[in-house]
Amino acid sequence: MPNLKAKEYNKFEDIKYVREDGSEYWGARELTAVLDYSQWRNFQKAIDRAMIACENSGHEIEYDFAEVSKIVEACATSKSIKYILRFKI
Repeated sequence: MPNLKAKEYNKFEDIKYVREDGSEYWGARELTAVLDYSQWRNFQKAIDRAMIACENSGHEIEYDFAEVSKIVEACATSKSIKYILRFKI
């Protein structure tokens, strides 16, 4: 990320996950705010297009994007939401 300013770079570093093997990934929910999307559903459309482009270029979607769910508390109940589509690097 050499073209990013320090402030922008830090935003990505702050939300980065690192696996035991040292590989990095970012959660789509966190990226929504960093990339200035006002709502998750708008960013979801961009992710869907990226997945199509990935597949059209001969890559396996499952290798670059992994969909998981997270349980969140919502008032007196909890529900499962799509939480992370991991972008592997």
